[in-house]
Amino acid sequence: MRRLVPLALVVALAGGCGSAKTVTVTRTETVTRTVTAPPQKANVRVYFLRDGKVAPVGRNLDSTARDALVAALDEGPTAEERAAGFAAPEGEGRTAAVVYTLSQFSPREPVEVDGKRYTRSDFEDLTPTILVESPLPFQAVSAPLRVTGTANTFEATFAYELLDPAGKVLSHDFVTATSGTGTRGTFEFTVPFEAPDWIGKLVVFENSAADGSRIHQVEIPLTLAR
Repeated sequence: MRRLVPLALVVALAGGCGSAKTVTVTRTETVTRTVTAPPQKANVRVYFLRDGKVAPVGRNLDSTARDALVAALDEGPTAEERAAGFAAPEGEGRTAAVVYTLSQFSPREPVEVDGKRYTRSDFEDLTPTILVESPLPFQAVSAPLRVTGTANTFEATFAYELLDPAGKVLSHDFVTATSGTGTRGTFEFTVPFEAPDWIGKLVVFENSAADGSRIHQVEIPLTLAR
């Protein structure tokens, strides 16, 4: 920011009767002002247990450092999340939740907990057959919906449904992960939809090879936006 400052100088001019004249001189000054922007919040996942398996929810934190992530885990689920079946983990479930939470930016990297190093694969028995990591529960989404996660289903296939508030199926299809039948693979797919602004849900499930019934079903409540 630049500011003009008038300066009045009296200059004695030679000659005549020795009279004086006032001359105005303009000087330019530079003023620096520092504006501090508010800190940016980080959108992260914190893993709790749901039906005995790790399951993520969303949090907005000031930092993605280990202490901040563990502190968010220690705060436990919100009342809304508890109503949806999320619970604070204990025992081995706690270790699994810590490992999943801390490894979210590099899922294959090991995490040290209480002096031991773990990877996500150490907790396959505590990982749902179909783990949806995006979208997160209660997240506001718009079309097309992008869905990512991991799965360990028979022949790597499973199905999904996107439901509106009345339970009407907005979209339905089958998905194939990168691997399955004992080896966990990743998946990513998009879901086109048209729906009113309200609460809906994404449902993923596997069809039983024995009788075709739904197994390993997981429901993700969502806010659907136009």
